[in-house]
Amino acid sequence: MTKDVIALTKKMPDPLSVLAGLLSGGPDKLVGAEGEGAVVQLCDEEGRPLVSVEAPLLVQVRGEAQRLLGATEPEVPYWWTEARATTGVKEAEQLAGTFAARLASLVGGTAWPPQAAGSLAVVKADGVRAAPTPAAAQPAVDVLTDKVAVVIQDRPVVAMTAWLSDALRAAANAELGLQIVTPAGTRLSPAVRGSLPGWPSRWVVQDEKDGYYDGLSGAVLQWTNGLFATVESPDATPQDPHTPVADAFKKGLAEEGDTGERQLAISFRTIHPADDRLVLGGALESVWRGITGEPPAGWGTEEPANLPWSLRQLTDVAFERSPAPTWLVVVGSPERPGLATVRVSRTTGGVEEDVTLAFGYGPDEEPPVDALPKVAETLATRHDLQSMLVQIRKARRDLSVPPRFEGPGVPLAFALGAEEVRAMPGDRARRTPLAQPPVQLGPKTRPALYYPLPGDPSDLSGWQDFERLMRHLKGA
Repeated sequence: MTKDVIALTKKMPDPLSVLAGLLSGGPDKLVGAEGEGAVVQLCDEEGRPLVSVEAPLLVQVRGEAQRLLGATEPEVPYWWTEARATTGVKEAEQLAGTFAARLASLVGGTAWPPQAAGSLAVVKADGVRAAPTPAAAQPAVDVLTDKVAVVIQDRPVVAMTAWLSDALRAAANAELGLQIVTPAGTRLSPAVRGSLPGWPSRWVVQDEKDGYYDGLSGAVLQWTNGLFATVESPDATPQDPHTPVADAFKKGLAEEGDTGERQLAISFRTIHPADDRLVLGGALESVWRGITGEPPAGWGTEEPANLPWSLRQLTDVAFERSPAPTWLVVVGSPERPGLATVRVSRTTGGVEEDVTLAFGYGPDEEPPVDALPKVAETLATRHDLQSMLVQIRKARRDLSVPPRFEGPGVPLAFALGAEEVRAMPGDRARRTPLAQPPVQLGPKTRPALYYPLPGDPSDLSGWQDFERLMRHLKGA
């Protein structure tokens, strides 16, 4: 497994401290740079990277190291510096660990994982060679074929780091899939789960019994023809090409039972008229306040989310990148787990914000479902709502995605913005096949509509009502 080693320090690593860390392989190790100097590399005698070090990131959001690493973090603000060792080279892992240990020792802080940073001594790496790096590879990519880029991660939670974001972007530009390989105990951040493209991209989990399986579907996998692909069942036919499902994936809920943990998932889209005075993020903040009573804690263009919540800064970043779309991650406080991903894009209709949001609740906590109509009304009357879907799920309070079966969400409510209601012929939006009529939101002259749904996590019939509603609204 590739080793990521992270230094968490109170002070910004100064050039001399970084240099001392880079001398972990002795004075003869070559130093290179990538990404216009944003990544510094320790190289072998042929100039091939053994360790890649990302530029330090100032984290001003409490709880991110605990959420992503399970580590005790310094008081905010603190600096997060990642070093990534080249796959399959033991000495490279030792170099990365010594780099992080030296950095933490010199500027004050800790290194994660603790066992990887146990020595400050020079690593004996004379004669060590890294494998040739394909020309199209990124520092995060471990294997590159003509079909996929493979990233191997050994950390508690695979996050949408700058490394992984670059790998996703490079794979998409090269029209390749991205396959993330992890040990059995690793989980995904929702930000990664939501950003992982379709086939041939997938999450590959190592398993003692079945070798490898897909962490999201459970399908048993094998490496063949340059990518991880599904294994055909012995009794598969052309009419039914089913694949075996790993036991580790199926056992999940059966072994744990219902823990009582829940997630309240809200996805919505707003479309604002294009205007130089437009401030973005207000819709998400309104939902967050309506559900939790407080605004989001922080945001960023990668994980860890490093910036305190600010509508103005978020808007400035989106406008600087326009007309290209902007992807953002938003997090809550450790006391009330919450995570959202936001995609801001410029379209012919205006400026769109696509938001996927979830809050986590423990066995003794109740999701505030009574607040949902008010939340929908705020979106409809103040933030140009197009549509909103709310679901309840039996899933982890910490919001991370485990490599096992989790039950699907069940719809709690659906809402349509005023423009969408007005565009429907007649009174179709108001007369639905549901037992409970929609709730009118906003002024009678220009109403939005809120459709309550059963929302019982133990009963999937809510999806039947939702599908009937969708067919009706589409005129099917």
